[in-house]
Amino acid sequence: MPFAQLKDRALISVSGPDAEHFLQNILTTDLDILAPGEAKPGALLTPQGKILFDFLISRTGENAFRLECRADISDDFIRRLTLYKLRAKVEIAESDQAFVTVAWGHESTPSQSDSTAAADTRFPKGAVTHSYGETAERSDLAAWHAFRIAGGIAESGSDYQLGDAFPHDVLLDETGGVGFKKGCYVGQEVVSRMQHRGTARRRVLIASADRPLPVPGTELTVAGRPVGKLGSTAGTAGLAIARIDRVKAALDAGQPIMAGDVPVTLAIPGWAKFAFPQEAVSAEEA
Repeated sequence: MPFAQLKDRALISVSGPDAEHFLQNILTTDLDILAPGEAKPGALLTPQGKILFDFLISRTGENAFRLECRADISDDFIRRLTLYKLRAKVEIAESDQAFVTVAWGHESTPSQSDSTAAADTRFPKGAVTHSYGETAERSDLAAWHAFRIAGGIAESGSDYQLGDAFPHDVLLDETGGVGFKKGCYVGQEVVSRMQHRGTARRRVLIASADRPLPVPGTELTVAGRPVGKLGSTAGTAGLAIARIDRVKAALDAGQPIMAGDVPVTLAIPGWAKFAFPQEAVSAEEA
């Protein structure tokens, strides 16, 4: 089975008698349904509902959690968590065992008693496992990113910038990264409003082309008008975050969608539940 060591990841431990209550009150993830052996996506939002930090969270014991995040944001993430701590009986620290190895393309689920590994719930059950505190014998980072792109899984830094996206934009509402039945958390009012009103228009789409896609960040246009931006790429495949109403208008009108000078096809990830709007915006509105 293929492996990749993710050297750009850091691990933050949050533990103590109040750890679960503390995290449940500030993060988007619903910890009531986080089972041992699972790593669920989530975010800490601004009060306006934008993603400030993204992560995978898993249990390491009773009232003990592991947050896997980008290494370059870990210090800021710890400071922000500490800011919310107040009088909660919680210890927050970066873990010394920062090795993260991801394995995919197999069907195995970590034991619930094994705190050194967790199944990535963004993917089909058992398809992806994150192991902590060990290194892979061989590492194929390019293959991992190609697998992630094919699965329609966006990550900050590669596909969007922190502070610039709502959870719905990057499909956290579809991958279990937002608990819509839990109580309040930071930014919850905005996210709930988008969910109940169905106002999410920017979405992650899978891009494909007949030749290699241009660099991440390239603007997607229709007749010179912007509809989104390209994210991670792997040859002729990539991810994009785009306005699905404007994409629908282009599809209905038979207009090509361009990434630079490369025509692209944009498709909804096969597992996603959202759809292109039935009534697209007009060219003038786009």
